[in-house]
Amino acid sequence: MTRNEPPDSQEDPRPGPYPNPNPDPDPDLVSSSDTNTNTNTNTNTNTNTNPDPEAGLTRIPSGPAYTVFPPSTRKWIATMITFAGFISPMTANIYFPVLDAVASDLSVSLSKANLTLTTYMIMQAFSPTLYGDFGDAAGRRPAFIISFLVYICANLGLALQKNYAALLVLRMLQSFGSSGSLALCYAVVADVAVSADRGKYMGFVSAGINIGPSLSPVIGGVIGQYLGWHAIFWFCLIYTGVWLVPYILFVPETCRNVVGNGSLKPQAWWNMTLVDYVRGRRRHPPLPGSEEEEEAKQRERRTRPKLRFPNPFNTLRVVFNPDLGLLISYGTIVYLVFILICATLGTQFADRYGYNQLETGLCYLPYGIGCTVAAVVQGRILDWNYRRLAKKTGMTIDYKRGDDLSKFPIEKARLQPVIPILGIGVIATIGYAWALETKTHVAGPLVLLFVVGLCVTGSFSLVNTLVVDLYPEAPATAVAATNLVRCLCGAGATAFIDVMLQRMGVGWTFTFWPLVVVVFSPIIYLLMTRGPGWRAQRKARFQRERERREEKERLANEESLENSESSSAASVEKAEKGEGKKRVEDGIPVGEGKKGESSSS
Repeated sequence: MTRNEPPDSQEDPRPGPYPNPNPDPDPDLVSSSDTNTNTNTNTNTNTNTNPDPEAGLTRIPSGPAYTVFPPSTRKWIATMITFAGFISPMTANIYFPVLDAVASDLSVSLSKANLTLTTYMIMQAFSPTLYGDFGDAAGRRPAFIISFLVYICANLGLALQKNYAALLVLRMLQSFGSSGSLALCYAVVADVAVSADRGKYMGFVSAGINIGPSLSPVIGGVIGQYLGWHAIFWFCLIYTGVWLVPYILFVPETCRNVVGNGSLKPQAWWNMTLVDYVRGRRRHPPLPGSEEEEEAKQRERRTRPKLRFPNPFNTLRVVFNPDLGLLISYGTIVYLVFILICATLGTQFADRYGYNQLETGLCYLPYGIGCTVAAVVQGRILDWNYRRLAKKTGMTIDYKRGDDLSKFPIEKARLQPVIPILGIGVIATIGYAWALETKTHVAGPLVLLFVVGLCVTGSFSLVNTLVVDLYPEAPATAVAATNLVRCLCGAGATAFIDVMLQRMGVGWTFTFWPLVVVVFSPIIYLLMTRGPGWRAQRKARFQRERERREEKERLANEESLENSESSSAASVEKAEKGEGKKRVEDGIPVGEGKKGESSSS
């Protein structure tokens, strides 16, 4: 028998059953047990007496990397986005400590001064629906730049105005400019971070967003005490201007619809950093008619984003998904506890302990420290729980290309840490309420404020991370939907919280809201059990919509090609008729003319 003949007549020396060779093996599957068996056939014939055909199978990841940005660039992007996330919540709450001064200087009641907070939050709800959809279509850079340019102009007007109506209108314009950054910040994280590593990056970004409501009153109290409340808006203008300079110069475009995983060069100037744009202008353009010019045109047609007016109804589509709708609703209830404490903290401490603007602003510090610690620590907790469940389910984490979450319980990975953390936050909120009600020593409510910031605010950040995971097709739009619901509800709650405090007292008011959180907590269990099925249905629906869209584009291209061919044929026929008519007019029959042409040729 020759060397290449199959062993049909000889008995195989390997004892026990063994799998037949696969005539068409999967190149992505490598069997370590089969390799060891083939290697040790001649040396050890007594091992692997009952091998498992599927034992030792591991999948070799294939395909492009999730992002080509190196870790240093990702950290730089996350740092800039963290400081950008601070702007909108800072602007909303920075003049909590100076509301009395605003009402006095403009000769209006405190209720009218509080109305500027309500109108701000209403615009804060609708603004991200436009910026989110625009950022997903045109890119993150133009959305950020337009957003903050509007914000700078509004701050300039607010710093110079001395009229209540102007204050009300300009605060809405200020909100329209700054609030778009909330959805864009989370979307940038989804662009550059795989799901296994996303909790850490979301933690840093959430730190900026969550510190804003708690640290900005401290800043506002200091500025209002020594420079007056108009100087608050000069501070906001300078902060944003300083942030914009390095962003325009050095922060690259990350939108996956524009640059993919970062390997595609942006073709539109608004997606380029200023440094890259200047470098591109200095390069010599390709020669006309050369292959380089044709490749450049094809690349531009393929990667240049199509600008369109943002569609806010795309945000509403997110809310009507069953899993996302329940998740956003529950996150909004948690957010209400957080924002109502922020909105009433200054006036409660001023009334019960007789504090001035500066002292009232300093009372926000424990809250802010708790929010900061929560953002950093709980992001790492999310990543740890993701790795734990991946190991439990037998999934190999791919930090380079990202993981396929279709069969992974991402809902459990994100929501399991929420249960104990939020439970502690509910107890701390009730304790804070009754510490203020009984007017205990100021250290008591301040310590409880730290725990509330650590647990309640951190739980809200965990929910936002899951929103991005569940809607990777358009993360900015998904976060905009979250922002729409929570800001509308927050605006309504802050409008009547004073009435609740007057009729129920601070103790029962802030006992009521944590109990609402407890009543709706079964949503977490429902999402962990039913969520994967809803996610699979949404993925299948998106696939069908994509196929219909591609089929429609294919038919449109074929129709366009047929029209161009028919128009070309018509033009040729028209030219031939015109030539024949000219020959007849000159006295030359058409047939003779063609015959003479052929003979001469």
